Amino acid sequence: MLSAVMDYLRSCWGPASPAGRSRRGSDAAGRQDGLLWYKDGGQVVNGEFSMAVVQANNLLEDHSQVESGLLSATDPDLQGTFVGVYDGHGGPETARYINDHLFNHLRRFAAEHKCMSADVIRKAFQATEEGFISVVSSQWSLKPQLAAVGSCCLVGVVCSGTLYVANLGDSRAVLGRLVKGTGEVLAMQLSAEHNASYEEVRRELQASHPDDPHVVVLKHNVWRVKGIIQITRSIGDVYLKKPEFNREPLHNKFRVQGSFRKPLLSSDPAITVHQLQPTDRFIIFASDGLWEHLSNQEAVDMVQSSPRNGIARRLVKAAMQEAAKKREMRYSDLKKIDRGVRRHFHDDITVIVVFFDLNAMTTAAWSRPSVSLRGGGVPIPSNTLMFSVPTELNSSY
Repeated sequence: MLSAVMDYLRSCWGPASPAGRSRRGSDAAGRQDGLLWYKDGGQVVNGEFSMAVVQANNLLEDHSQVESGLLSATDPDLQGTFVGVYDGHGGPETARYINDHLFNHLRRFAAEHKCMSADVIRKAFQATEEGFISVVSSQWSLKPQLAAVGSCCLVGVVCSGTLYVANLGDSRAVLGRLVKGTGEVLAMQLSAEHNASYEEVRRELQASHPDDPHVVVLKHNVWRVKGIIQITRSIGDVYLKKPEFNREPLHNKFRVQGSFRKPLLSSDPAITVHQLQPTDRFIIFASDGLWEHLSNQEAVDMVQSSPRNGIARRLVKAAMQEAAKKREMRYSDLKKIDRGVRRHFHDDITVIVVFFDLNAMTTAAWSRPSVSLRGGGVPIPSNTLMFSVPTELNSSY
């Protein structure tokens, strides 16, 4: 318990380690340009990657990472690439906690199982959820609001020619696959989304709560779990999973009216296992901030028709241009709007593109450098409490 609390405090008050943290002007750790952070290109064990994050919230709620090299704490032969996109809501704490713990849990379980598998990934998700719940429990009397903070969690793992995609929430992973006969590259979504706007998701939730006719309701023309939140699976959001946290001292505006016995949200990820084919060109991992403005095929077409270097940044720009167009304003004017106010125009947006190199997958992994990189944001004082209050502005949640 104490170690979990200390880990949480370190994640909120400062970096867990210097590796991978954004440093202004450093190519190795990415570059900051106003509210945009980017790493235009780099090599991973299985190919190449490009990464970009644009901040809209006052405190960045999107957190992300790319880890490439050893995927096991003990087996030097188990190597590959790990990608994580964590779209927080209600504040950045849960997303930051995932960024600090999920990959380490995955390496530990991979070492225990002596392989990479869907079961290893599922156990890493569960250990991360349990760790955050223990933090909420230990901080309950001092920071009850932590019970109302949560995060979507999208993970991709490439290992030994297999691609694993695990998801909670509404971030998305989209594969670009070549059609040999036509030369087209088609979009193939590999992640399942958990958002009450989808009828099948509502049916699933209603089936699991047959005694609660109001488990999902239409509020302000948007389907929400208990009229509160759109996503149906997450890490955190403890007050919607454990009734003992749906009470004082948590502020009344956060609490669910009435009681519930079963968790309203789930932390069990949907996992897709995909054997990579020679026609699989790349995969785009992104928070819903991108997909609000670009379709799967539009994003894939842009990646296919553009140079690899800087493609994540170009995708972010394309989404921002669409956001500006919807508000009948110029992109150049949108860029001048500061964080916080910017959230009225678009969400935090995180994009990571991984290009597959089949030759790299059959070459000794040690021939490629290891990578440990985290998406950045506007630096804030280390003594600033990383907590923000959910509002109707965060309409996806």
